[in-house]
Parts: sequence; C-alpha cells; structure tokens
Amino acid sequence: MSSLHPTGVYSAALTPLDEKLNPDLPVFVEHAKRLIAQGCDGVALLGTTGEANSFSADERKAILEAAVESGIEARRLLPGTGVVAIPETVALTKHALSIGVNTIVMLPPFYYKAPSEEGVIAAYSEIVERIGSSDLRVVLYHIPQMSAVPITAPIIEALLKRYPGTFTGIKDSAGDFANMEMLVKTFPGFAVLAGADPLLLPLMRAGGAGCITATSNLVAADLAFIYRHANDPAMAAEVDAAQARVVAKRGLASKFAQMASLKALLAKETGHQGWTRLRPPLLPLTAEESAQLLAA
Repeated sequence: MSSLHPTGVYSAALTPLDEKLNPDLPVFVEHAKRLIAQGCDGVALLGTTGEANSFSADERKAILEAAVESGIEARRLLPGTGVVAIPETVALTKHALSIGVNTIVMLPPFYYKAPSEEGVIAAYSEIVERIGSSDLRVVLYHIPQMSAVPITAPIIEALLKRYPGTFTGIKDSAGDFANMEMLVKTFPGFAVLAGADPLLLPLMRAGGAGCITATSNLVAADLAFIYRHANDPAMAAEVDAAQARVVAKRGLASKFAQMASLKALLAKETGHQGWTRLRPPLLPLTAEESAQLLAA
C-alpha cells in the first residue's frame, strides 16, 4: 500500500459480538491480526459487512482504538466513518486521524434518497472543510443498492479537482464491472477497489488497485495470491484455481443472508460460536439454514 493510494487486498472485516450483543474487542483484534497474517494488506473495519450502521459512534471509536492499541499498523486500517449526519462523520473521521489512521472509507449521507450530484459534492466538501486536515485520505464508498446514493464519475471529477490529494480511491460495491473499468480509464492513479471478491481478478487485469471484500474473512490467502499474481502468465493456472475457490466460497456465503452466513462459516472455521451473533434487525441463520450451509 502506498502512503497516498490504498492498493491490495483489504478485508471488509466482520465484527464479533459478545453475549450482550456488544462488540467483542479482543476477538475482533485477534481476527484482524489473523487476516493480515493470511495475506491481507489491511483491514477495512466498520463497513457494511462489519455491521457498522448498527453501532453507536462510541462503539465505532472503541473498535478502531482496540485495533490500533493492539499494535496493528495504522496504515493497514481503513475504517468506515461515513454516517448520515455530517457533524458525526466529521467527529468519527477526526477521531481516526487523532490516533494515526489517515485513510478512511466514507459513505455519502444516505438517508435522503437520490440527492443531486451537486448535493453529494456539497456534502463531501463540507466534511473535508470541517475536518481541515492535509493528512486526510478518503476512499469513496459506492454501494447504491444499500445507500441509494451513487458516487458517479462527475462527483469524483469534481472532488478530485477541488481537493487534490484528499480523495484517493473508491470502493465500488455495485457489482457493475463496466463501471469499474470506466473509472480506471477515466481517473488514472485513482485507486479503484472491487467490492465483490470474484471481481478482483478481472479488475487487476484491467488496471485496478485491489479490493475491499467480505468473503476475504474466509479466503484471504487466495485473494492475496490473486492480487499478487493476476498479471503473471506463469502463474495463470494457480491464479485460476484460487479464483475458483474464491467464487465457490462467495457462492456458498450468498446461499442465505450474507453476513449471517459469513459469521456461521467463520464460527465453524475458528471454533468460536460467538461469531454467529448479529445485532438486530440482522439475525443469525436458523438452525436449519446453518445445517444446510455447513453441510454444503
């Protein structure tokens, strides 16, 4: 990962919960370190997969602090700090900067649906101005199927022009590969990161920067291998084999509700049943679903 542009494989890390459905910080730290040991360049915590929008600002700060205090290098952490209210996004981002974490992933304000492009540009501009730090690096978060607020090319163009050096990349979770290719070609040097595991390989071959993905909680080593050897003809067979494993595991995790499935599979892998908990309104798999998933 360069100091300016995030490149590589980042795990959209799951968040473990304790018996009271509070974030289980020691288990989270252990998981984050395991992901890095398995080959992830970093951990994208407090995203969609991490159930971030189910947590309070204080809980989000505590999770990030636990990661930093555990000795994980700040440059390896990509916390999500974008929430609905601009002052809270500013506060969460300033908190990250205050403990040495300079690169963050930022959703646009997402309650009001279909705002104009000018409105989205104004929101990001207001956030950057209020933070007022030359150290800030922002990865935009394009997930319109959840946020209903797409991050379009004109928005990116305006922000790059207005704040050169601040907006360094985008996590594209819409699943539209043609859009990712367009962004790579339109914005040279801007880090385009796939939000879906199977798209890492074609994106790397199209000049992309890496990925921030959910199934990496289970297949980090394969994704890291694909990232490092995607464009090496001598490793094509091994890359294809790793890609097949990634696609299969992603398919398995999509059989039922994705986050609940990922947590069930991680519980099986680690032997720690606490991983199966989610905070409502999200729910764990039923006993029948879990049995089917693990049998598969």
